[in-house]
Amino acid sequence: MRKVLKSILGKIIALSALAMVVSLGVQAETIKIGAILAVTGPASFLGGPESRTLQMLVDEYNAKGGINGNKIELIIKDSGANPEKAISFAKQLIEEEKVFAILGPSTSGETMKIKKIMEQGKTILLSCAAAEVIVNPVAKYVFKTPQKDSHAVQKIYMTMNDLGISKIAVLAGNTGFGKAGKGQLLKAAPKFGIDVVISEVYDKKSTDLSAVVAKLMANKEIQAVVNWSIVPAQGILAKNMRQAGWNVPLFQSHGFGNIKYVQAGGAAAEGIIFPAGRLLVADVLPNSNRQKSVLLKYKLDYENKFKEPASTFGGHAYDAFMILARAIEKAGTDREAVRDAIENMQGLIGTGGIFNFSPTDHNGLDLDAFAMLTVKDGKFVLYNK
Repeated sequence: MRKVLKSILGKIIALSALAMVVSLGVQAETIKIGAILAVTGPASFLGGPESRTLQMLVDEYNAKGGINGNKIELIIKDSGANPEKAISFAKQLIEEEKVFAILGPSTSGETMKIKKIMEQGKTILLSCAAAEVIVNPVAKYVFKTPQKDSHAVQKIYMTMNDLGISKIAVLAGNTGFGKAGKGQLLKAAPKFGIDVVISEVYDKKSTDLSAVVAKLMANKEIQAVVNWSIVPAQGILAKNMRQAGWNVPLFQSHGFGNIKYVQAGGAAAEGIIFPAGRLLVADVLPNSNRQKSVLLKYKLDYENKFKEPASTFGGHAYDAFMILARAIEKAGTDREAVRDAIENMQGLIGTGGIFNFSPTDHNGLDLDAFAMLTVKDGKFVLYNK
């Protein structure tokens, strides 16, 4: 009898050990996630916060066991906002690293260069860039988290209508984002009774725009200026305008949502008006706002860890990661099932808004995702006419 019990006990121990090995094997699996971000270079104001945000989130998830028990391996490639590098990195991440999905790129030009590559590789892309052409027309595997530039244009023009502004100048950097935004500004203007008197494009590397300002000032009809860019020229333009004594309202795109742009503009940045998500003014939102708790947590976590103000750009990366994580939690690690889960995701509260995706909408945000902000005393505040 004793021998029988020993035999049974031995089998139980062996089975338990086997189960533990199997369990550990499952937990040891990793989900490779790639990221193409402009960590350095002219768009580092975007890619830097995005990179830091993703690493923070991956560390948090892995400390809790990963996603569904699977650890996450994050592979970040620094494109420096170079579209050719983005192409090379996308191919490398798909073909060599066999990543499950790619987050980023930081800029619209880079994203458009790799859109076809993502489709051919049947790999999910959650872009952190804003241009609407990224998701219009819809591509099966391509999604984006920043709000639509067409919605940004609408918010700007609605504010101009409230202020009685009807004749404007449009400036844009020669980037994918600038080109797309300029197109949206020109297209929507007639619907809002806006007359674009002058439209100019400048080099993204410009360090002085005083000649452009002088040209605009010569036209006495212009009541306001809209600048569409993601480069430091945002601050330079403001300085050049104020130095010339030109005090017409300056509107910026949603690419202005980093306090470093305000710092670059100094006193000249005071009064700039722009559309943005509510992350930048999370502290003053009413408690009834559905985003508030999410915004405050991300803001507090990021600022405590990195000792710098949170920006909307880091928020775009936060949203991209959380969308992917929720889809994996729901659908497992089958890529097609995860893609479907993203496309049908409803009610995800992010930093950019509340996401409701569909087969015809791979951005998932509506006009209400934007608030109008301004710069007051060197800080972002809600804009009130």
